[in-house]
Amino acid sequence: MANRKPSKISGASLKNAFREIIWPRRWLILLGLVLILVNRLAGLVLPASTRYLIDDVLANSNVPMLYWIMAAVGGAVVFQSATSYTLTMLLSVESQRLIANLRSQVQKHVLELPVRVFDNTKSGELVSRIMDDVEGVRNLVGTGLVQLVGGMITAVVAGVYLVGISPVMTLAALGPLAGFALVSTQAFKTLRPAFRERGRIRAEITGRLTEALGGIRIIKGFHAVEKEGEVFHAGVMRIFDNVKTTLTRSSMVTSSGAFFMGAAGLLVMWIGGSRVISGDMTVGELFSFTVFLGFLIAPVVGMANIGTQMTEAFAGLDRTAELLSRPREDDDPRRSAEMPPIDGHVAFEDVRFRYQDDKPVLRGINFEAKPGMVVALVGSSGSGKSTIAGLAASFRAPDEGRVLVDGMDLRGVRLSSYRRQLGLVLQDDFLFDGTIRENLLFARPRASADEVQRAAERAFVTEFSDRFPDGMDTVIGERGVKLSGGQRQRVTIARAILAEPRILILDEATSSLDTESESLIQKSLAELLHGRTTLVIAHRLSTIQRADLILVIEDGRIAEQGRHDDLIARRGRYHDLYTLQARI
Repeated sequence: MANRKPSKISGASLKNAFREIIWPRRWLILLGLVLILVNRLAGLVLPASTRYLIDDVLANSNVPMLYWIMAAVGGAVVFQSATSYTLTMLLSVESQRLIANLRSQVQKHVLELPVRVFDNTKSGELVSRIMDDVEGVRNLVGTGLVQLVGGMITAVVAGVYLVGISPVMTLAALGPLAGFALVSTQAFKTLRPAFRERGRIRAEITGRLTEALGGIRIIKGFHAVEKEGEVFHAGVMRIFDNVKTTLTRSSMVTSSGAFFMGAAGLLVMWIGGSRVISGDMTVGELFSFTVFLGFLIAPVVGMANIGTQMTEAFAGLDRTAELLSRPREDDDPRRSAEMPPIDGHVAFEDVRFRYQDDKPVLRGINFEAKPGMVVALVGSSGSGKSTIAGLAASFRAPDEGRVLVDGMDLRGVRLSSYRRQLGLVLQDDFLFDGTIRENLLFARPRASADEVQRAAERAFVTEFSDRFPDGMDTVIGERGVKLSGGQRQRVTIARAILAEPRILILDEATSSLDTESESLIQKSLAELLHGRTTLVIAHRLSTIQRADLILVIEDGRIAEQGRHDDLIARRGRYHDLYTLQARI
């Protein structure tokens, strides 16, 4: 069972939950049902024996029967304890394994979603969806389900026994139970939407909290701790209001249970007491009936509590199913071609793109980069440079036109086969919490120690890592917070060097470097770019003078293109940008 692959949830209805979660584990659950049956039957030995204890043992001083009753009750207790332990170990462990598998499945699915999903959704919200929403399924496979069935079995057996003692008293007791069932059914209809809403609110608040912790320096720097506290407090109060609603409805079920069970007890006391006085029932029968009535009532109340848990589980599965129904990047049926080893010929053909329908970002981009060429994208902020780079990296697809690599339209290529030949150095120089070495190996996990060392030397990472006590094994903190901006940038460049890509995208690759670091990196980049098709985005125009082709992007169009000297000679937009920076 440890290596079982998790089945994919396609819906959270009872039918789908049964087919995709319960049915694959039917033998384990069947064993659990057998154990719960033995457990509940063993639990009924004690109340059943009270009738004989009072009417035969105590009334007639029958000592041998006392020993038999003690032996039966003792054996039942042992059976009950053993089956309870086995049941918990089997089903609770399996339910936790299911939760772990589902979390892994959802996390993998989320990572395969298109980039636009992450642009529009807070990372903390996705974390909550992955970690919290599947938690409730433990009640479908764990002890919750078998306890529900076990409660039904206990109630049926107890009901049969009660009918055998007194059909009239049993019928009188079932009346209040029917009223309790009606109240519970109505309450559960409103609980599931409330639980689903709670999951949504928790995800939203978790997203805001994660965002705040990531931006703690900005919060402190702008003295916004109190303001952020107010925002978070408003969020947790929304959770409180939701919890208060569900607690109120759950409490209504519990309170009505106490009322109806009390009414049943009063009826039994009245009818049973009258029958004992008239001689139609023995004291032992009344006592045994009362105890068994408790064994009928307790499972019914327990089933109401378990029903609340099951309702919460289905609400979580609703949200999980919604997330898993989102199409992944490669789910597009057009993406069927495998990208062969890349030569590096990149072409944009009349590419148009917009993030919003009424706000075009690219308005017909045409250019060609032959293998080994360095193409630089320059222009003012918001002109569309990063969007072009994102299209070349296949993070997005054009609304119109085509992006071709070696003549293949990227919209028809399986992205994994393309991206393994792609290298990125992005503007935010993202690093993971861990060591410098681990961050480099992220590009090629199976790279040798010598390859890692050479990549670090070529990007001049060793220039600062050798000064650390742990060298390349220095832990750099979340997002590389323990390194300077220039050091982080050099690590990301070393990571790209180690990846050995055929196409390289550099988005402000030297934006965080001081003059000395930039000089070192320029030497490293010259070696890195050799033989690779490269798209470079740079505001610092001094870094791209040797580019094979410079594209000046303005308002989503190519305003000018050519080499540095040619563009300077034209005295156009590029000349203006370059001259302005030279003055600064």
